[in-house]
Amino acid sequence: MKNLLILLLLAFSACAPVRIASTSQKPGVDFTAYKTYNFMDVSARNEASSEALGMGIGVQELKRAIAAELARRGYQPADRPDLWVNIGVVVEDQVQTRETNIRDAPRYIGQRNYHWQSEEVVVNTYKQGTATVELVDAARNERIWTGAAVGILTKDQERMGKRIDEAMQALFAKYPVKPR
Repeated sequence: MKNLLILLLLAFSACAPVRIASTSQKPGVDFTAYKTYNFMDVSARNEASSEALGMGIGVQELKRAIAAELARRGYQPADRPDLWVNIGVVVEDQVQTRETNIRDAPRYIGQRNYHWQSEEVVVNTYKQGTATVELVDAARNERIWTGAAVGILTKDQERMGKRIDEAMQALFAKYPVKPR
């Protein structure tokens, strides 16, 4: 779990900006009626996810950033909340490639049967993380809002924390309740 969140944070801390993949809300919901929140238990579905998202600082940083955004909108933490916050994190290995061109071709003199063709060359491998935040009406057990942010992960803890903050600020900018 820690590594997965670290990877997610790596995505958020790399030079590439965080991309808001999606947001959606249930129609007809009065978001101002909710006053309290709490986080659902985090559990991993497999061993790799467990190791990446376990009791590491990444999940705690993500929770802290979400809590800060909810507090800016007037929500308070509670044991019996109006809203449950469900967090999902997925990390995928990515490969960066480039296509060769004729300038990359070797120069041969005197060979008549030489053949050259363009090909994809691996330049870099990296981890890309997706963080999904769902808000669930506790009384009706219905999801009322969801948002997902995608970014390249980094191992630098400080940069990762800053990128998580930036990602959650960007994500919650799409939330129906604006900061106070």
